Order: sequence, then structure tokens, then C-alpha cells
Amino acid sequence: MKTLDVPGDKTPEEQSDLSTSKMNTTLSLEGLQTDEQRLVLDTVADIRKCGLESILSLPQLVVCGDQSAGKSSVLEALTEIPFPRNDNLCTRFATEIILRRATLDSLTIKVIPDDKRPLAEQEWIKAFNESISDFSELPVLMEKAMNLMGLSKSSTSTSNAPAFAKDVLSIEIEGPTRPQLTLVDLPGLIQTETKGVTKSDVEMVKEITHHYVSQPRTICLAVISATNDYANQGILTKVREVDPDGERTLGIITKPDRLPQGSGSENAFLSLARNEDIFFKLGWHVLKNRSFEEGSSSFLDRNASEESYFNRSNFKVLPKECVGIEALRIRLSQLLFEHVKRELPRLREDLDEALSESQSQLGLLGNRRATPDDCRAFMAQLSLEYYETCKAAVNGHYEGDYFDHKTDQTFSLSSPATIRRLRAAVQYMNTGFSNALRTSGHKYQIARKGVTTTEVAIPVSVPVEKETDDMPTISQPGKPTKLSSSKSLKWVEQVLVRTRGRELPGNFNPLVVGELFWEQSTNWQQLAADHVDKVAHVCTQFLKALLLAKAPKDIFSRLWASHIQDALKSRSEKAVQELKMLIEDIQNYPINYNHYYTDTIKKQRQDRQKEALAKSIADATTEGPVTYNALSKTHTSTTTIDTEQVIKQYSQHIDPDMERHSCEEALDCMLAIYKVSQKTFVANVTTQVVERHIVRGLEKIFSPLTVLSMKDAEVEAVASEPPSAKRKREFLGDRLEKLKKGQSIMRKVMGSAML
Repeated sequence: MKTLDVPGDKTPEEQSDLSTSKMNTTLSLEGLQTDEQRLVLDTVADIRKCGLESILSLPQLVVCGDQSAGKSSVLEALTEIPFPRNDNLCTRFATEIILRRATLDSLTIKVIPDDKRPLAEQEWIKAFNESISDFSELPVLMEKAMNLMGLSKSSTSTSNAPAFAKDVLSIEIEGPTRPQLTLVDLPGLIQTETKGVTKSDVEMVKEITHHYVSQPRTICLAVISATNDYANQGILTKVREVDPDGERTLGIITKPDRLPQGSGSENAFLSLARNEDIFFKLGWHVLKNRSFEEGSSSFLDRNASEESYFNRSNFKVLPKECVGIEALRIRLSQLLFEHVKRELPRLREDLDEALSESQSQLGLLGNRRATPDDCRAFMAQLSLEYYETCKAAVNGHYEGDYFDHKTDQTFSLSSPATIRRLRAAVQYMNTGFSNALRTSGHKYQIARKGVTTTEVAIPVSVPVEKETDDMPTISQPGKPTKLSSSKSLKWVEQVLVRTRGRELPGNFNPLVVGELFWEQSTNWQQLAADHVDKVAHVCTQFLKALLLAKAPKDIFSRLWASHIQDALKSRSEKAVQELKMLIEDIQNYPINYNHYYTDTIKKQRQDRQKEALAKSIADATTEGPVTYNALSKTHTSTTTIDTEQVIKQYSQHIDPDMERHSCEEALDCMLAIYKVSQKTFVANVTTQVVERHIVRGLEKIFSPLTVLSMKDAEVEAVASEPPSAKRKREFLGDRLEKLKKGQSIMRKVMGSAML
């Protein structure tokens, strides 16, 4: 087994210790976590090992700060990994340090590429995976990684290569004395452009920092240097922006030994360390990093020097748990443990949600479709689901999950839930059409003396639909023009005059009824055409929604263009042609064998006769005086009707004007045939046009029989998977595998008594 030696100035005794150890750590690092803490943190480590850090926000520690604030030194002291002292190599990209407890020592370095890189570059970068046997090899390996990322040799270089990258250097160290811990060292925030650092570089570092610190399960270790006024250090602004209450931020002050003792600056940083100025709920911590002269000292020497400083400097007034690297390890250990323990239930919810979403997306892709047989099997299953659901919707059988979609919404043709229940929507529109024809189908609203008019609308509870952007425009013919009895007869007279034939006075040309009817039914054609367009549009929306719910988007677009669209167009054309023939029928002279026509004429005449008779009787009636009978104690009166006067007055009611009589008779015939024809027209439009050509047989447009009749080339053209779908399937398959592993881990841990 390879050993990992830590370089530095060491005594012969120390060198002897190194030769017999695997991966050297101080006792304080070994004691960073208890068994309970390791169990909890092992859970996150195992989930991270599944590759879920790109899918879920996982608990982690992020070391962030301004450039040269001492971040890498903090990370080095925490992990006891001797990072290269050359800042240009370790602060120009995020560095992820993964410590894991394992039986054997190992150190592996790889690069996680930015997901916005081209796929070929990502694969090439992912292939980089190397192990080293000595920490002294770390600078060389990091330089290789930097070259792989395409970075310039230094941040001050004038070459065209970028100075910073969004790729992540991942250093994974395993060993029997290592704790389960993940820390990330971020590039330092840059306040302004410099030689070799462009404006885009400054923005990139800000983006990298924001990406990490904004994650809700990240604990930010905000590092600031005592050598610079903390009011000028941008990291404090950034962490307070993403964590305004300071719930997940721990402030770390470095380089306190650079402050003049007793100075105002030292007092200001002491006040900050006491959490008296910028308040963080997690508080502040003070560390003394190795000075330039102590750069080659061992970690034991570094820790001893720090302990000596805090025992004699003015920072000794701070609580022991707020100063020094050993106290910080204990503090972070407990902090991370509590943080992870608190987040695990929510992490499990996020994991379950991501798993459900991925399964849904993969389900929409369906089975693999690489061969003609695969494609045909897929299309057969899809057509069967389409056929059964469409047939149920057409017949009004709304069993199943598809029809339970948001059923609490108001019934409206603009509602997706309404569109899914196609038969109900069609009935709704047919009722609306019938009502519209009653209220707006006739050109004139005729008021006649002695005749009960029934061409006014029968009340029907169908609200007017608001038009949506994709719904065909519905014309509104407006309210019928009101005509009094005299004006209506005048209108009939004008028509009668221009249609006069050889008929005798008092009679009228039978063809005049047709002309009156045509003018009265002027609005029928537009109302019917609009209704047919509206039903066709709703059926189109229904099929689109159904196919989108059952098929992947690429299949939907190809199937729609190759089969559905043409079939719907053909059905609409046939419907229009059928309606055209119905309109031609009503534009010819009316033909009727329905006794309702003659019954209506008789009723109209009887109504006028009843009114005249009632008036004659009323005029011939006289009331006698009221007399009182004392014996019976009753009042009596006599009413006398002069029958001769009734007969005489009723006889005078007969209009001697033969033309007026002809107009009355013609108007009676027109109104009667209008009523009969209106009922017939509504029935014909809804059955012979809407039902026959638009609604009935929608399920047959794409049925298993349709798929069976398709050639292999046609099936492949519609159902074969495009490269993007194959990549998506692989991506979702990999994602599902990771999520299922993570879910399995979570189930085991959430059932543990420790949690």
C-alpha cells in the first residue's frame, strides 16, 4: 500500500514516524467526530458518492472570502492537507476536499467539468483521474488539472487563456483516521480588474461564489483577513445577501497576529469576534495561520504556535471555543452534525420528489425505439391508450385518472379540464348554438295583436364564452329588429307586391312564404358556421391535449403532422360541405310534412279570433244596479250581454281589406314554417354536421388498426428516437439509478434509532 508523506522540515524522529504511517493526522483530527456524528455524515457522504450533488442541494462546508484572505490556509489547517503555497494554483477554481473514513489510505484527484462545456469536452475532462503517493506531488498534479481546464499559467498572465474556470478540482482522501467531511475552497472574490484579470473573470468568480453560498444546505465559512478593514471585504456583503439572518454563516478572522497590539484595528476585530458588530447566529472564530517564516513547519508546530499566540495576545479574552484550529474542528463537527441531522428529513423529501419527477419524465419517453419492431410496438400501445381514452371522452364515460384532472375548476371551454370531457363540452356548445338560434337567428322580432309569439328565446343556462387567443372568432349578429304588428304587415305587403302573380284578390302567391322565410332566417348560416368551427376547434384542442399527455413531445409533433392534422382537416372540410348543403336546403322553397306547421297556423288564427270575440263580448256587456235582499241579507247584481251586438261587432271585426288579409295569412304561414324549420335546422346541424363529421369517430383517427396498416418506414419516421431523446433517456436512467440508491440509503438511515 502506498504511503502519503507530508513534506516539510521534520526531525529524524518525525521522519521515522512518517515511514511507518499511511496518512498522517494529528490526534485532534482523528477525534473530529463521534460514532453518532459519523453515522449521520456517512449518510450524506454515501448520497454524494451516488453522484447526487448535481441533483440535490447537499449539506457541505464552503470556505469563502476575498482574495488573499487566508481561505486555503484555513482549509489546510482543518484537513491537514499541505496545499501548495503558490496561490496561483489553488484559488483559480473551486477545490472540493472530500475526506472519507475507509479501511485503506488513498488519494484520488479528478476534475468535475462545468456542465455548460460542450459534451465532448466534458467527457474528455471526466476521463482525468489520477492518484498520488506523496503530497509533494500535489502541486504538479494540480498544474495538470489547471492545464486540462485551459487556464493560463498564472492569474497575471497576458495570454488569451482564461484566468478562472467553473470546473471543480475534486480531491478525495480516504483513510482509517479520516472523518466524513466535505469542504469546498472557492476562488477569492476580486474587487477590481488587474493585469491578466478581466471584467469577465471578476464576474465569473462572483458567479462561482454565489452558486455555492446560495445553496440552502451550505454552511458558509466566511473568511476575512485582519490586515484589511472588514467593511471593505466583499464576502460579508455576499453572505448576508444569501443568508440575511446569519443562520448558516460562521465568520472566521485570520491573521490577527498582523494587528498592532492595543490598536483601534485590533479592538475593532475583537468586537467583531464577540459578535457585537456583524451578527451571525453561528458566531465568529479566530485563527492564526502560519506566517511566511513558518511555511515549512509541521501541522503540530503550526498548532503549537497558534495556541501560544492565543495564550499571550489580547485575543486571549475570547472564549476558548472561539479561537484556534482545534476548537474550530470541534465547533464545525457539532455544527455540521446538527445541520445535517436537521436537514435529512427535508433532504429525503427533495430526493423523493426528484425521483418521482424523473420517473414521470422517463415514462413519457416510453420504451426504447431503436428498430422497426420497437417502433411498431410503441405505436400500438400508444394508439390503444389514445383509442380507449378518446372513445370514452366521445361517449361521455369519464372513468379514469385522465378525466379527474382539476375537476374543481369552473366549467369553461378555456379550461383544460373541460376540454378533456369532450362529450360534455360538445353538449354545452350545442345547447349554446340552439339558444343562439332562438335569440338571434331571426332578423325581425314581430309583435302581433292577438297572437302569442313564441319565437323569443327559451331560457337556457348557457353563459357566453369569452374568446381566447386560439379560439375561432364567433360572430355576433346582434339582436333582432323589433317590428310592431302594423310594421310587420307593411314588410309583408312590400314582399307580396313584388311577388304578385295571377292569384285573385285576397289570395297570395305561395312562393311569398319562401321569400319571407329567407329574409327572416338570414343569420342562420353564420351562426351555424361559427358553431361548427368552434366544435372543430375544441375537438382539435382535445386531441392535442390527449396526445401530449400520452406521448413524448417529439412523437406528438411527428404524429400530428403526418396523420392527425390531415384527418382533422378532412373531417372539417366534410363538415363544411355538409353544412353548405343544409344551407342550400333552407335557401330553396320550404317543404314541410309536419302537422306542427298547420297546427301553428290554426292557433295563430284562433288567437286573433279569440281576442276579437272577447272584445265584442266585453263591449256588449252591461252591469245592472246592485240590489239588497233584506230577507236573505244578500247583495245581487245583474249582467246583461247583448248577443245581437256581439254578433254584429264580431262580424265587423272581419277586415274587408283583402290585401291586409293576404298579408296576415302570409305572415302566419311564414312564422309557422320558421318555427318548424328552426327546430329541424338545429337538429340537422348538431347531428348531420357536428356529430357525423366532427365528433363521431374521432377515436378511429389513430387506432391500433391504423398502426397495423402503416409501413415500417412510416412507423420509424414517426416513432424512432432522435439522438436528443436517446441522450435524455440515458441521462434520466443514470439520474434514476442515483436517486434510487440515495433513496435506499435514506430509508435505512431514517429508520435508525440514532436519528
